Amino acid sequence: MTKTPHILLVDDSIEIRKAVSRYLEKNSMRVTSAAGAVEMDSLLKVGRYDLIVLDVMMPGEDGMSICRRLSAKGGAPILMLTALSEEMDRIIGLEIGADDYLSKPFNPRELLARIKAILRRAQRPQLLAEGLTGKRVQFAGWTLETDTRRLFSEEGREETLTTSEFKLLTILLERPRVVMSRAQLIDLAKGSLPSAFDRTIDNQISRLRRKIEANPGRPSIITTVRSGGYSLAVDVETFL
Repeated sequence: MTKTPHILLVDDSIEIRKAVSRYLEKNSMRVTSAAGAVEMDSLLKVGRYDLIVLDVMMPGEDGMSICRRLSAKGGAPILMLTALSEEMDRIIGLEIGADDYLSKPFNPRELLARIKAILRRAQRPQLLAEGLTGKRVQFAGWTLETDTRRLFSEEGREETLTTSEFKLLTILLERPRVVMSRAQLIDLAKGSLPSAFDRTIDNQISRLRRKIEANPGRPSIITTVRSGGYSLAVDVETFL
């Protein structure tokens, strides 16, 4: 039997919570809703969710802050609902760990389609990284524990990875010394996104470099290939 997806809907509007919950439940999904960050945190302590639908503009802790906090811990993918029309605001949301966004007002059918797409992609890391799942991966003096998403230097310093950073690093670790275009990285990390978001990959690569490169300005681990994209320019070893 196929598992019924469990969605956590976080929005301060009771009308949106009711309407979205009814629509998703009619389409074979289970929905639990929260009016804000405090209620959401309480629900996350006692339940497990396959995806979080998160409003950006809320009183108290806003959606951007919540997304950043949840992504740093890893966990369920996040779809952000936003009334913000600025492209940069959407890019920032993707950079801090959101898996997709949808602008208000939205068509419920599009929301459902995006949720289904994210849920399909959420299963990809295991398919993509079957050889890395549950293993320790060593590269350039770093060790990544793929089951806990913990990254350590040779000196024992731990670097925290967001969900997006972990996905991107895993994709590169699976393909050492292979040139990956921005389009390929976007597709593997998040699925197909508009070309306007190519810069999102550039920014995430920059953030990864600041965490793992001795000199981020002259990277030797994740290198830029002119007219090509990016490549993990080091050898990779895996251990149980």
